[in-house]
Amino acid sequence: MGHLADVSVEDLQRALDEVEGTKPTQRLMVAIAYKHGVTQTELAEWYDVQRRTIYSWLKRLDEEPLPEAVYDDERSGRPRKLSASQQAAFRDTLHESPREAGYDASSWSPELVQQYLAESFDVEYSIPSCRRLMKEAGLRYRPASRGSGTAGREKSTDGDGRRAGEWVPK
Repeated sequence: MGHLADVSVEDLQRALDEVEGTKPTQRLMVAIAYKHGVTQTELAEWYDVQRRTIYSWLKRLDEEPLPEAVYDDERSGRPRKLSASQQAAFRDTLHESPREAGYDASSWSPELVQQYLAESFDVEYSIPSCRRLMKEAGLRYRPASRGSGTAGREKSTDGDGRRAGEWVPK
């Protein structure tokens, strides 16, 4: 099945000049390359996606107006447990010492975050979700280097077997 028979390269290039975002740009670049004879299989390899994805993009560009076809529809997903203001307060708290939040610890851990969220906002999160929230709040896990002392550092207590380390601002 030939795609984009009714769409010119010039139309695609004009649309490319007007779009914002990586994904819409990528979809239009795929379409332009396809119009220049690059196969769907080659495009899938170039962009590290499934061939079916390329097919779907081209089909959408065939069937919908270009300005709409390059963007994804909004996906609702599960609503956040924390409101925007609670997320901001949580983020601010994580950038302070746990001691300032009333905990006897020198650095935040996923377990401590889990406890803080339950006590402060009456919400329950799993340990992996607490790690994700910590990353979203701008922290990263810094493992202790081999051979270095662990004085002043907390040991990982979440059962994942990591060496001692700490969560620090990015």
